[in-house]
Amino acid sequence: MTRAFRPRSLDEALALLADGELAARAIAGCTDVLASDAAAGRVPPAVVDLSRLAELRDIRTAGEEIDIGAAVTFAELRADRLVRRHLPALAEAAATIGAWQIQNRATLGGNAANASPAGDSLPVLLALGARLDLASAAGARSLAYDDFHLDYRRTALGPGELIVRLRLPVPPPGSVQRFEKVGTRSASAISKVVVAFAARRRGACIEGVRLAAGSVGPVPRRLEAAEAVLEGATPATGLAEAAAAAAAAEVRPIDDVRSTAAYRRWVLGRLVRRWVLDLTGPDALSTD
Repeated sequence: MTRAFRPRSLDEALALLADGELAARAIAGCTDVLASDAAAGRVPPAVVDLSRLAELRDIRTAGEEIDIGAAVTFAELRADRLVRRHLPALAEAAATIGAWQIQNRATLGGNAANASPAGDSLPVLLALGARLDLASAAGARSLAYDDFHLDYRRTALGPGELIVRLRLPVPPPGSVQRFEKVGTRSASAISKVVVAFAARRRGACIEGVRLAAGSVGPVPRRLEAAEAVLEGATPATGLAEAAAAAAAAEVRPIDDVRSTAAYRRWVLGRLVRRWVLDLTGPDALSTD
């Protein structure tokens, strides 16, 4: 039988997770853990419920950053004024994750820690330059989200370590963001391809380009070759074609029950092409 703990503070939670004999697992929304453990027949010896810890439950500004607690749900993200104003790609991603029931339970930190390459919010965190505040009973540290995913469902989290907060820089004036999930349905479906883009306009050029994708390899990843093609360039048809080709060439998708590798590459390229061309029109998600 599984033992369940509901700590009253983050320090208490970290102490429970540091207890080797207890061998507890951290939980919050449980939308992935419940399904995966039930399917595999796993029964954890103990769980530590983080969902009501005040330290993990708010969204606030901190200097030039939007500071989001790891236990904030996707329903809360999509409704939050700061997120909708400054991080529209994250708000849009939050609206595609499962049905409303899932969005009311699933958390941003849990989606990252679960580390599925198809996690809908993960390319957004990469594209928006997120940093993670991590903590364990041994201490705290900060980590760039670019360095978080190491391999398929393997992250930089150490034993007993939690994602406590996610910090995303407030985009500068002239910034644009895009997000798109391609799946069998517009929601309540695992993505075939999920992509996010962020940049800023400077005159006719685009700078600070960050492009990331999921469901195209063992981990969500930045598309650095395509970023290099776009950085400092003026959006045009030729540029859009070159960026699309670079993006499709640098991913390693697989054939599975949801899609084929060839389709994933094609869709990724078409999305990148369209977004570059959209930068000459009104369709980009602006943070102005």
